[in-house]
Amino acid sequence: MGGRKDQGAGFVRVQKNRAYFSRYQVKFRRRREGRTDYRQRKRLCAQDKNKYQSPKYRLVVRFTNTQVICQVAYALIDGDRILASATSRELARYGLKVGLKNYAAAYCTGLLVARRLLKKLGLDDIYEGNTDVDGELVSTEYEKKTFFVDEVNDDKYPFRCFLDVGCKATTTGCRIFGALKGAADGGLDIPHSEKRFPGYDRDAKEYDADMHKERIFAGHVGEYMEYLDEEDNQKYQEHFRLYLEEDLDCDALEEMYEGVHEKIREDPTSSEPKDFTPDKSYKRKAKLTNDERKARVQAKKDAKIAELEEDGEDED
Repeated sequence: MGGRKDQGAGFVRVQKNRAYFSRYQVKFRRRREGRTDYRQRKRLCAQDKNKYQSPKYRLVVRFTNTQVICQVAYALIDGDRILASATSRELARYGLKVGLKNYAAAYCTGLLVARRLLKKLGLDDIYEGNTDVDGELVSTEYEKKTFFVDEVNDDKYPFRCFLDVGCKATTTGCRIFGALKGAADGGLDIPHSEKRFPGYDRDAKEYDADMHKERIFAGHVGEYMEYLDEEDNQKYQEHFRLYLEEDLDCDALEEMYEGVHEKIREDPTSSEPKDFTPDKSYKRKAKLTNDERKARVQAKKDAKIAELEEDGEDED
């Protein structure tokens, strides 16, 4: 009565009573599954009214157990539309066949989706991005605005999009920012700072670009390979088995990634889909009629009875 209950010495208000549950509204399905942060999504998709329905583009970066996925998308009322996409599985075309979800692979995937998008829009020659990978933050001022590219063309502005991290924690040095750096070096205008890049010291408020460059070229992987080879060679052989099959050691990683970056810039287009011809040799058996099923069961019974009779005769 009255929304209160007795708990010994005093009263405690019942928060979730009948009135609460009668007004309870179920959350969106993807919120219940923990897959979409709608507070973040609303701010990434909602465009200013004076932009006259021009979409707000997002660089969507997601990690699976085996690969990195980068997409440039925009939202419509009936769902998202993908303008360009790239996955780290495609990097095998450019010479990267192992380590498809580390920081260096995320950088390559971001670079690939950026160059692919700009080529599609005809901006690849105007905005080449940062060809000298040094880990430094690139930005320029133009008409009282900040653009995160080397130079702004007078006729065509750079393509601007915003990083969409989903539900992943944005800690300093996270692989998501490797994809961001790759897309920024590829020529996209993505607002960001160096505070989440590897090499940033929050206490000293200093940024070490050389440490970030080392991470882009998988220097941390090479160091671990060298350490493991000296300390536990058996684990080294197991852990880096795919690297060793490709004749990659700790000294060959930087040169390999440099080659991958060059090949991506030469040809960022997606590969032609392979023709698929299904195997039509298999034919499903015709369904048995009721009489045929009964006859089949009776034949099995007769065979079993004959087998039992033979066993009985042998025993006699």
